[in-house]
Amino acid sequence: MTLKGTIALTLVAALAGGSLPAAAQGPIRIGASLSLTGTYAKLGKNQHEGYQLCIKELNAKGGLLGRKLDLVMYDDQSLPPTAVRLYEKLITEDKVDAVMGPYSSPVSEAAANVTEKYKKVMVAPLAATTSIFKKGRKYMFMVISPAEGYLEGLVDMAAKRGLKTVAVVNEDTLFSKAAASGAVELAKKKGLQVVFTEAYPKGNTDFSALLTKLRAANPDVVAAATYFDDAVALTRQMKELNVNPKMYGVTVGGDLPEFYDTLKQNAEYIYGATQWEHTLPYPGNQEFFDTYKKEFAHEPSYHSAAGYAGCLIYAEGVRRAGSLDADKVREALLKLELKTALSPSSGRARRRSPCGPTTSPRARRASRRRPGTHDRTRRGPRRPPPMPPPDQTAGLRRQSRRSKIPAMSETTEP
Repeated sequence: MTLKGTIALTLVAALAGGSLPAAAQGPIRIGASLSLTGTYAKLGKNQHEGYQLCIKELNAKGGLLGRKLDLVMYDDQSLPPTAVRLYEKLITEDKVDAVMGPYSSPVSEAAANVTEKYKKVMVAPLAATTSIFKKGRKYMFMVISPAEGYLEGLVDMAAKRGLKTVAVVNEDTLFSKAAASGAVELAKKKGLQVVFTEAYPKGNTDFSALLTKLRAANPDVVAAATYFDDAVALTRQMKELNVNPKMYGVTVGGDLPEFYDTLKQNAEYIYGATQWEHTLPYPGNQEFFDTYKKEFAHEPSYHSAAGYAGCLIYAEGVRRAGSLDADKVREALLKLELKTALSPSSGRARRRSPCGPTTSPRARRASRRRPGTHDRTRRGPRRPPPMPPPDQTAGLRRQSRRSKIPAMSETTEP
């Protein structure tokens, strides 16, 4: 048979319903929008790098289903409406084979309406607000610990140290409102009096009015449900206005090295929540840390680790399903047990809303204590507080210029 005849027969077979070899189908295209600019840019870029490293490693091992992977990425500018348009474009115009989640709860909540409409599985590595997963959505998977528990360690330590009053402030967006609400409830359960609460708009840069009222309330503890930019601005202005509580913690921002790089000594003795630390003995954790640092010339944050792990979770669901079909992948994810750099042992998606899962493989929590640091307090340095108990939901990390010192760590079940 001639070469022309062979090609003709192959084409006829394909048109008649036969499938082309995997390699001949082209790459699997995975789409996402991320906050590469705007309010959440610093955190979105870390998540993006986690995705990039995951895709690179998967391709080095042969890809998925015999096909290489391509990442189709857009910048949603940290704006939920922009993310909606971009996920519509990814699915209807770019015809991507799969999608991954954006950064933050507000943006993920908006994008989920699109992915559910088109029945696309979306692993959302950094959507922490539980209300997102309680709306009958079938195809959205949660990875990290709930927003409502981000400040639990701070509140618990404050109660154990005998502190009595707490103020809670937050950005007026989905995640931060949930974290603040959780902090208020946790404080009440621990017997602390909530003496001040206030929300501020996204993108706010002037906290003078809020801090004047907060200073008048004179709380022992300030719990701030923040992202990076507002955490920096709030901390700087607290120093300027001499707002000096005995304990002060933020949700997002305090875990990043840039927090100390930006604020210098003003970042000392401030607590920040983290979902991951590279010093923890999780399977593949050190390898992930070393590879990431070599690839991107800086250390990963938990946003990087969550992006990386979320991508691996989706890929493993596809591998076990043997298909890109959303319903088959969804069923595989619901049964999935997987160890990642973000999680020290396997976990299964068990908690579900009436029509779908609320969590994929379990998040793990890390607690750190740095030798030689003290708490920020009006009465001068104190000894470090005790380690948070095993039932805290998100780890606490104190900012210190000694950030390179190996830390003590503790892992717990969620």
